[in-house]
Amino acid sequence: MQLKQTFSTSGIFIILCLQTSSYALQNILGDLTQLGLSNFRQELLRPQIPRNNDVYDFIVVGGGTAGSVVANRLSENPNWRVALIEAGGTENIFNLAPVLCGYMQVTNAIWNYRTVPQKRACFGMYNNECLHPRGKILGGTSSINFMIYNRGNRRDFDSWAEAGNYGWSYNEVLPYFLKSEMANLDGLEFTPYHNQSGPLSVEYVKYRTEIVHAFIKGAQQAGHAYTDYNGESQLGVSYVQATTRGGRRHSAYRAFIEPIMLRRQNLKIFTFSRVTKVLIDPSTKAAYGVEFIYRKQRYVFKARKEVILSAGSFNSPQLLMLSGVGPEDNLSRLGINILQELPVGVRMYEHASHFGPTFLVNTTNQSLFTNRFGISDILGFLAGRPDTRMSTLTGVEALTFLNVPGSKRPKDWPDCEIIFASGSLASDDGTALKVGANIKDEIYNRLYRPIMQSQQDHYTVLIMPFHPKSVGRVWLRTKNPLQWPMIDANYFDDPNDVEVMLEGIKAAIRISKTPAMQRIGTRILDTPLPGCESYTFGSDDYWRCSIRTMTYTLHHQVATCRMGPATDPTAVVSPELKVHGIRKLRVVDGGIIPFPPTAHTNAPVFMIGEKAADMIRAAWGD
Repeated sequence: MQLKQTFSTSGIFIILCLQTSSYALQNILGDLTQLGLSNFRQELLRPQIPRNNDVYDFIVVGGGTAGSVVANRLSENPNWRVALIEAGGTENIFNLAPVLCGYMQVTNAIWNYRTVPQKRACFGMYNNECLHPRGKILGGTSSINFMIYNRGNRRDFDSWAEAGNYGWSYNEVLPYFLKSEMANLDGLEFTPYHNQSGPLSVEYVKYRTEIVHAFIKGAQQAGHAYTDYNGESQLGVSYVQATTRGGRRHSAYRAFIEPIMLRRQNLKIFTFSRVTKVLIDPSTKAAYGVEFIYRKQRYVFKARKEVILSAGSFNSPQLLMLSGVGPEDNLSRLGINILQELPVGVRMYEHASHFGPTFLVNTTNQSLFTNRFGISDILGFLAGRPDTRMSTLTGVEALTFLNVPGSKRPKDWPDCEIIFASGSLASDDGTALKVGANIKDEIYNRLYRPIMQSQQDHYTVLIMPFHPKSVGRVWLRTKNPLQWPMIDANYFDDPNDVEVMLEGIKAAIRISKTPAMQRIGTRILDTPLPGCESYTFGSDDYWRCSIRTMTYTLHHQVATCRMGPATDPTAVVSPELKVHGIRKLRVVDGGIIPFPPTAHTNAPVFMIGEKAADMIRAAWGD
């Protein structure tokens, strides 16, 4: 029976199943079981119901990227009991399909965080609020993100070490990147920068459009060398490397938890369990357990050795502050007893990005539109093919790293990234990306709805500066642990961040004018952005307005629990990731990253989990 050409948040798989013969449906359901619905059966076989006052050697709070790695590595020691506590549930088939990652931003598997209204950015979003989706699921944000694998620059990590974080130089962290990685990258099989034997699959996305091939050639014609951006040099252009395996999402859960969850009896995993406080002895300043809520009941777990916070850049600082570790101004105002004054949440960096510009091209049936999906795409995906449309990262196909004119950084340390996507907000008819970014209807209807209606092939670039100077903050609004923390990204407080982005836009436009791009008829979409009509389209002031209007997050918040030596007044944790002034408590997640990295932060967080696990094992004699 023919597949209806529609696509919605209810899922193209459900539509397929409803309109397919019963025989085919049985086969498809069998494939779905192999692909991930077996998790439901696994949880039935091994239910994890907490027992109050149970004792573990290690309690890992948060089953995201770092937490999954740490739980895996610590439980390798059969003599250690490890508890992994996660507020969300488990992945299913929808998480596995990379093309659905836009829809993952609008499900119950996220925390639904948003900024306070921004004064200088997010003008195209309702109430000037940019949304900050973070994964609330085993696998964390690696289960809902766009799967881009970008480790960062050698100089990033060397700068960490130069700031007093011994052990974190590039040469010292590279082995931990390699430890995680199972690379399937054609042409890079024998490079010292990749490993083929780790648990985490990293591969080139096999589905590629004619548009991206032209873009790669055009970028080279514009002076950007072809590169392995996870290799010796970041500068240049490349097809995207992704945390996928055979064209399916390969999250921290899939790589580090699913293979061991039924085999290691010393690892206990508790889902839908919301940690509300770290228990700290006020006399010894030592963490000895956690409080959490499961099915509306309060429980306590106790830790013989350590509590490890891997709850993410927002939740880890929230838990520290709720537990009496944080800045005096915030905690005193809420009446929280201060056990250790530290600048928790006082500093936050993020890679604020710009969604656009968009370019029209003369190719046919290449851009991502949901109504272009057919039964062959879905059945091919279910059959194991890695090269169907189902395996595209919602159109993200290439990355370009560059220095902007006037850059004060060394030439091998990029300022900016151009993310190429063979689609736009028009691709899903406004049902996912627009909603997940909180973008106003007026903007969608003016710029993107005409593209959707005409089905015109096109592509969009996202411009991401790597080293923003603007500093945001995370703080508590209330003592209620079930209330969200307040988040102020403080985008573009330093106007230089806008100027770097402006140069990135100009670089993307230069690529669009190269012979390779002109051969496919590339021209910029020149519909004025609502709110920016008073500026001449294409002028610097027009793009500055566009940057402040179409502000976009890529989930890269760092430094809320910043790593640094005890002499650093901005630091929350030591180079061993121990919370300053508190014993038996560490933070292991992206919040410890001290400076905005030249990376998409998921890859560095895998590394942080690996390195932290080794430090913890060494501290306790394993």
